Amino acid sequence: MKPRLYFDTSVFGGVFDEEFEEASFQLFERVKLGQITCVYSDLLERELIKAPERVKDYFQSLPKENLEFCVVNDEALALAKKYIDANVVGKTSLDDCIHIATATIYKADILISWNFKHIVNVYRIRGYNGINLSNGYIQLEIRSPQEILKYED
Repeated sequence: MKPRLYFDTSVFGGVFDEEFEEASFQLFERVKLGQITCVYSDLLERELIKAPERVKDYFQSLPKENLEFCVVNDEALALAKKYIDANVVGKTSLDDCIHIATATIYKADILISWNFKHIVNVYRIRGYNGINLSNGYIQLEIRSPQEILKYED
């Protein structure tokens, strides 16, 4: 069974960022080859509205059969609020929390992000997962694209 990886918006932008382009591109090549499923949400679609055209076009070019769409629902919003209430991150990081909660609710294998401040951060990950476990949810793996490529080789 191929892995289901939830992609936050930073991964799409990473394709066009000199620092992150190589690992981002390699990860998306695995999506294109059908080796992994790219799970994404309607929040990502809303965030992409503000993105440069080339980022939007790149997203649109991915093979639909290797994508899985999920809707941010009331359950995900309530879980995201619990992260904020527990001070895992501040209120300004609500969208980051919604990505994490949505990946948790939909039981993604791993959430992928380039956001090292609010998402791919060992202390934040412990906080998110502490809330997840205390509320009966899965412990979510959170990694950067670079980490995924290292472990898959």
